[in-house]
Amino acid sequence: MGTSQTQQSPEETLDKVQAFLEAARFDEIDDVINLSSKGVSLDSKDSQGRTALHMAAANGHFNIVEYLIKNRADLNACNADKNTPLHWACLNGHIEVVRRLILGGADVSILNSYERTPMDEAVSRGNMEVVDAVNAAVAQVELDGVGIS
Repeated sequence: MGTSQTQQSPEETLDKVQAFLEAARFDEIDDVINLSSKGVSLDSKDSQGRTALHMAAANGHFNIVEYLIKNRADLNACNADKNTPLHWACLNGHIEVVRRLILGGADVSILNSYERTPMDEAVSRGNMEVVDAVNAAVAQVELDGVGIS
């Protein structure tokens, strides 16, 4: 019996994960789609626990965030510092990404290793527009969840 030709070595797998994360970081949606179609998990992590969603959220790449959310990436994945993609989007002031993550189901109450929520990160930068966006998105989620009897 021979070994399967389709089996990938650990190095090939790591290279594909790294390429996937870099594509998300640099807003290369075609590469993100291509690599995910070749079997790279949307929730793949690098050695620091970062996912493609972390990379896209940190850099404000809305189209990649949207693609990952629609394809059920883990919105609350934590990196080594327990930061979620929402922490990074708030920290870097990406209002539309913040809004999309929350509307998609991201948890606004997760504490990172510094005991900070995503909103705390926005406040630490003095970014009141992000604070307003978090509040508005949370209110929208709550309103959407209210049924009329």
